[in-house]
Amino acid sequence: MLRIHPIFLFLQRAIAQHVRYPELYQQLLQGETFQLCSLTPNTERGRVAVLAQPIFDDRGVLGDLWLINQPHYGFSDQDVRLVQQVANQSAIALRQSHLYQAAQAQVKELERLNRLKDDFLSTVSHELRAPMTNIKLSTQMLAIQLRSLAIDPNNPVNRYIQILQNECNREIALIEDLLDLARLDATSAPLEVAPIDLQQHLAELTASFQERAHNQQQKLILDIPAQLPALSSHADYFTRVLTELLHNACKYTPPQEQIIVSAWAVVEDAPGQRRRRQCIASAPHRLLVRVTNTGVEIPPEERDRIFDKFYRIPDNDPWRHGGTGLGLALVKKLTERLGCSLQVDSENRQTSFTLTFPPSAIAGSEPTTDS
Repeated sequence: MLRIHPIFLFLQRAIAQHVRYPELYQQLLQGETFQLCSLTPNTERGRVAVLAQPIFDDRGVLGDLWLINQPHYGFSDQDVRLVQQVANQSAIALRQSHLYQAAQAQVKELERLNRLKDDFLSTVSHELRAPMTNIKLSTQMLAIQLRSLAIDPNNPVNRYIQILQNECNREIALIEDLLDLARLDATSAPLEVAPIDLQQHLAELTASFQERAHNQQQKLILDIPAQLPALSSHADYFTRVLTELLHNACKYTPPQEQIIVSAWAVVEDAPGQRRRRQCIASAPHRLLVRVTNTGVEIPPEERDRIFDKFYRIPDNDPWRHGGTGLGLALVKKLTERLGCSLQVDSENRQTSFTLTFPPSAIAGSEPTTDS
């Protein structure tokens, strides 16, 4: 049994009374344990027996463990082994603490850099918005003037004006997306929600993409049951999410493939038993909206990164598909604000983005706490 009156843990810099004896610390720095008995009586305890144990691991000495006892007791071999075990555990804890502190410092630095980047992009976007709008208006006026001069349609000037207008529109879209992201990051106010008739809303939304899909030899399909409860959500945010997902699907779906927009409710008939319902006869447990496109897959290692700002899957040609590279980043932010989950599934030459709305988002439902 270890019989120690008081136990003290000191760091090397705190043991001022032993600085005068560098040979003692040399032993500690070499990972050696030693005992001694003080010749000069301590003012509080008289003569004492001292055990010094270094706290170290394979990377070096982290500190010292000093113990004192009455001189007639001393320290047995069993006492020394016990102290060594305590020192070993202390070394592990100290090293883990150092690693945790280093990791936390890196996280804070990355967060700081990310804030600086967002602030910079927001500032630049605000500064560019006005001049880009003026450039757009000027190109429009220039195009009108050229038409009034009855210039030959094959004149290269017309093509140059069209290129200028297209690039101007692209830059304005990029600026607007950046500003939208900045606004989403800055606001936390509750959303104003209203009932949304999914059958009507999704039909109108997909209708605006039918011509584009037809021109690209894609088939756009709407799969919605006849009876579906209304969704209680922010209409503009919900529309923006679906619009970005449809833009993305039209952009990457090969010719002769399909784009499917579907919605359904999940009803929980018994605990743990859920099934998809086309006709709702009881209170739905979840509302789901999905955009699926066939003929393309996202590699598993890329699925988490596709929501990063400006990120593009390496195998795809960014100039071929165009866009700002912010669409899915906006989708992620908007779904977080809407309070729904977003899941990506991609296998068997098919990719799906699924929005899952909780019971509280079903119009007319009472707030619930089930999972």
